[in-house]
Amino acid sequence: MQDNIIQCIEEIEKQILDVAATGQDAGSAVDALGLSHMKISSAAVIAVLDMLTDGITPVNDDIITAMLGICEAQKRFLFALSGQLETGTSSMGIVESKPAPEVIIESEEDAAKAFDDSPTATAEEPEEAAEPVEEKKAEPEKKPAAKGKQEKPAQQQAISSIRVPTDRLDRVIELVGKLMVTYAVIAQGGTSNLSQVASSLRELDNVISRLQKEVDAIRLVPLKQIFMPMHRLVKSLSQKIGKKLEFIVRGDELALDKTIVESLNEPLVHLLRNAVDHGLETTEGRVEAGKSETGNVTLSAWRKGDSAFIQVQDDGRGLDPDRILAKALEKGIAEEGQEYNTEEILQFVLQSGFSTAEKITDVSGRGVGMDAVVNAIRVTLDGDITIDSELGKGAKFTISIPLDRSANEGIVDALVCKVGGDTYIVPSRDVVEIYMPRKNEVVELPDGRETVDVRGEVHSLLRLADLLDLVPLVTDIEMAQAIVVRVGEYKAAILVDEVLRQQQVVITGFTVPVEEIFEVPILGYGMMGESDALVIDTEEMLQNFQARVHMENKEALT
Repeated sequence: MQDNIIQCIEEIEKQILDVAATGQDAGSAVDALGLSHMKISSAAVIAVLDMLTDGITPVNDDIITAMLGICEAQKRFLFALSGQLETGTSSMGIVESKPAPEVIIESEEDAAKAFDDSPTATAEEPEEAAEPVEEKKAEPEKKPAAKGKQEKPAQQQAISSIRVPTDRLDRVIELVGKLMVTYAVIAQGGTSNLSQVASSLRELDNVISRLQKEVDAIRLVPLKQIFMPMHRLVKSLSQKIGKKLEFIVRGDELALDKTIVESLNEPLVHLLRNAVDHGLETTEGRVEAGKSETGNVTLSAWRKGDSAFIQVQDDGRGLDPDRILAKALEKGIAEEGQEYNTEEILQFVLQSGFSTAEKITDVSGRGVGMDAVVNAIRVTLDGDITIDSELGKGAKFTISIPLDRSANEGIVDALVCKVGGDTYIVPSRDVVEIYMPRKNEVVELPDGRETVDVRGEVHSLLRLADLLDLVPLVTDIEMAQAIVVRVGEYKAAILVDEVLRQQQVVITGFTVPVEEIFEVPILGYGMMGESDALVIDTEEMLQNFQARVHMENKEALT
């Protein structure tokens, strides 16, 4: 039911956006909204609607925004009605899990809440980089993370339903049927005919692989699902700050895994708000710079190889490398006397609390909040973000994302290893290599931490047995194995007794909140067929380690 409602409303929204783009055929949008069928007692009001339908009244931004607002009201009404029919209650939680409540935006704080529930999406960021956090008196302080753990970003908008073509469901049903037949052949044949059993097992492996591909394809969600609401956000922002702009969307038909699409919402809100509010000049500023009064903001997506790329581009003032470097030196982020190229200087904008703003804005900025973008992209999605800017001509923020499935659910490739006599699983997505260290390559630091030199590159060495309070069976470090993992840009080596093999495992979550009861880096439960094992959460392990080191260094300085 919810899916049908969204589909119907999206079709109407598309008609309205077409009217906004062309300025023609407003009558079709009026009809689609049902305004032409309203019973209105005032002839004057009817005449106003007729003038809009006949093209006598020109379509402007206020009319388009009002039409989108009517769409949103209709969607909420239908959600509430369907909730009463399905649950018998008028209070529905459906709206919170859908990309619905973000059309009527009175302030950009409302805009942030409409697109994501994250506290990092608040509306107080500055120009090329935002004002430092300490200057924001109105911003509520975040509670410190418990037990030394780093605060995790608020959960992104969940996609609770996916449209699936019937032919794809038919293929899944067909493959399930083949699984049943192959299983029956193996069960009935027994072990009397080993050649037939081997052939059936090969067929079983083939069917399972095809079934996994079909299930992965079912999880794909078009980016249009989050790109469409961006139209409303950009239009509302431009009206609020009085800027003329054209918002262009390309590649919204690209379909990505739902976990990726869910995580992209918050970064895109930040980047688009920055582009509209501080990337583009005012109308007067654009005229003085020899540009047209109407600015351009482009949101585009494309796929190349095994990666997807999302780009937010504006033709505004661009980023000033000299100004950014001066501020970075002032804040101690950059080192005096060191040479930086333009790309490295622009990356300072992504640092937490970085700011070059001369005044505080209540909408957005390329500083406070940009660290949230980096966290969502580099940590949550294992992707990267690059900045390309030309002063006076605009800026491009390009997000690159590997298209691997999320490592916290479903079928994933993983390493099976032994630690202290127990078996554990490390998702292969985070693994760089497996290395057997030598004694002279391991160095113990004064604070008790260890590092290992892996082919000339020094990494922190984390003994998994110590982290899990186990007694390792292999005490000689030269007989143990180190799994080099990477989360974002940070690498570390996890020492285990032995790496047994690499295979596909099925990861499922716990039925009880284990992470709230035990402070251990465990992602879930991995099923391997003949045996099961706990799955190591390498992301949480490295984050906790970095947080502990940061806290120890801070205490040492004080």
